[in-house]
Amino acid sequence: MTVVLDSQCIWGDVMKQKMSILFSLLIIFVVPLCSEPWLATIDANLTLTQNVYSNNWAGSESGSISWAASMNSRAEKQLSSRLHNKNELRLAYGQTYNQDAETNEWSDANTSTDLIDFESIVRLTLGAFVDPYASGRIETQFVDETDPDNDRWINPVLFTESIGAAKVFLKDDVRELTSRFGVAVRQNVNRDVLDTLTLLRKTQTTNDAGLIFYTDFTTPIAEERLTYTSKLSVFKAFYSSESSTREGLPNEDYWKHPDINWENTLVACITSLVVVNLYVQLLYDKEIDTGVRFKETLGLGLTYKLP
Repeated sequence: MTVVLDSQCIWGDVMKQKMSILFSLLIIFVVPLCSEPWLATIDANLTLTQNVYSNNWAGSESGSISWAASMNSRAEKQLSSRLHNKNELRLAYGQTYNQDAETNEWSDANTSTDLIDFESIVRLTLGAFVDPYASGRIETQFVDETDPDNDRWINPVLFTESIGAAKVFLKDDVRELTSRFGVAVRQNVNRDVLDTLTLLRKTQTTNDAGLIFYTDFTTPIAEERLTYTSKLSVFKAFYSSESSTREGLPNEDYWKHPDINWENTLVACITSLVVVNLYVQLLYDKEIDTGVRFKETLGLGLTYKLP
């Protein structure tokens, strides 16, 4: 069942609770608990694509300008002999401008890429076949433009908390293969949703719970000038707060189908500053669409890595 809350008072309570979780994660992220330093990496890049045609160009082509900026950062540390913490932050934003073929006027910017993704994982390194873990994840975007009358910053927000078992199959300076399997609960918070009956804006919160599976894989190719990264997540819900509201509807069981997100990134380093980046994403969420959604981004741009 969807819970409709007052956007001024209840949203504040929800955010206080979630911000307390985030604050705890950030404390783990920044507080040095032992003499070993944090192993931190930052990979940022900027790509730009431009098409320009003269006024007498024969054809229906039109000019366009698109840009995209992204940053992938990681900080991990063996906090003690039996406690390991890894934090990952991914940011991406891009826009596209199109030129009218007849008037030559440029359109307003359309968002092509928008992502904020932060996850913190605490793993007990007991030396067993698998390690117990607990994680918290926040997924959102910079600007929500789905409502033409109200652009909402940092909305909607998906919180995921999970506990379970993790296995590190391979890990060295340049390669990594890890998997996690556990129980997860998720909360989706959507602010300032317009009620078409009362014309008032409310905050909507939905919840679900189930099993979750993660696999992360990174490996260099071709003498480390080519790097492949793959991230796979599968979530199978066994409870949804919206199940009772969909009884008797064609989509009443859609929430029971697994949600799949498979991201693949291939980065080719032309020089220390110039890279070619190929990003392919496959999404399946039957509540949004009954088919598999596909996204591909290919760009040539500048990059910066630390260290």
